[in-house]
Amino acid sequence: MSSQPSPTSARQIVWPTVITVISAAILIGAEVFGAAFAGGWALAILFGLEDTGAHILQAVLFAVGVLVMVAFIRAAQRVEPFTRRA
Repeated sequence: MSSQPSPTSARQIVWPTVITVISAAILIGAEVFGAAFAGGWALAILFGLEDTGAHILQAVLFAVGVLVMVAFIRAAQRVEPFTRRA
């Protein structure tokens, strides 16, 4: 018999870790997306863009914010795994 757990062994969700990461993601997400919208608005004024240009710039910065949040969640999951073997 092998001392390795079988690949079909059950996994348990580590709820305190999941809740901590989700809470941090909400906080960081509010800052990232707020900065994306405010930054897009400010840059549009700086460059003299119309409303359409401002919305496009905000959408681009919003997409960058989504990438930042995905990277944060993936890094947090590496540091604090969401599951463990039962």
